[in-house]
Amino acid sequence: MSNGTASASAPLAEFRAAGTDLSERRRSGVSRGPLTDLVRPAGAQDITWDENGAARINAFATIATLAADARLASAYPGVNAAAGGLATPQIRHVATLGGNLAQRSRCWYFRDPHIPCLKKGGDSCPARDGNHLYGVVFDLGPCVAPHPSTMAAALMAYDATVTTNRRQGLGIAALLGDGSNGRADNLLAPGEIVESIDLGVPVAGERALYRRAISRSYAEWPLVEVVVRAVIADGTFKLARIVAGGIAPVPLRLTASESLLHGAAVNATAIGNAVAQSTVGAKPLAMTGYKLDLLRGLLRDQLERIIA
Repeated sequence: MSNGTASASAPLAEFRAAGTDLSERRRSGVSRGPLTDLVRPAGAQDITWDENGAARINAFATIATLAADARLASAYPGVNAAAGGLATPQIRHVATLGGNLAQRSRCWYFRDPHIPCLKKGGDSCPARDGNHLYGVVFDLGPCVAPHPSTMAAALMAYDATVTTNRRQGLGIAALLGDGSNGRADNLLAPGEIVESIDLGVPVAGERALYRRAISRSYAEWPLVEVVVRAVIADGTFKLARIVAGGIAPVPLRLTASESLLHGAAVNATAIGNAVAQSTVGAKPLAMTGYKLDLLRGLLRDQLERIIA
């Protein structure tokens, strides 16, 4: 849920809630040192709703809770679908929303305790000139590992804001940065903890879908993932929101594709234009060009499904 704490006389301590990611990093030796356990406040509710029907989600809420909540599915179908599509049932029942947002890179160089990299205080990204098969196609900074948080992509699609123990109203982009800082997976300060996530008033008539492409049938992080929201009325797109993960150091909102859809007639031409625009500006690495095909394919599939 957060970055750790440190003092002049003590090493950096990492916070632990469910610890689904932290436990793996400690087993491998990537993470060492003391831990500070986070305890769910007594009586805290997973999801609360204000008088306008907007939701606030506690950072301790499990992913399984978000995937199973019927009111959340009705109000924010993209968040609900993304929660139901990640990891395995066992992990979803333990992992928390705050932990998913603050999880660390899945890059195998980062996960190897014997290889230095930017995120471990090194001087360079070994994946850039090494094996970067699962790396980025939008090269935004010195680190070429994509951000691992599926829920960050879904929440970005809804303009969600994050409250920490120090700050309020942080957008997902403000929480994670723009990808230019290769040394950090998020912009939480030492000792800063994600406490809750706020979603806006639900949009009437919204349709939303989530889908990922993975390298095996189950229990795999996405190669590419796409969240699509739309409101369709009178044969036109009244709202279009598209966020993709797995393609950049942070989730990317595909604003150019959105602009082509907004106000456009619901037809194959509009979908084709949006799909073509989705990869403009990409700079794939030597081994990641296949992700452009995955992105175009996923987006086309989602848009065709959402208008069906």
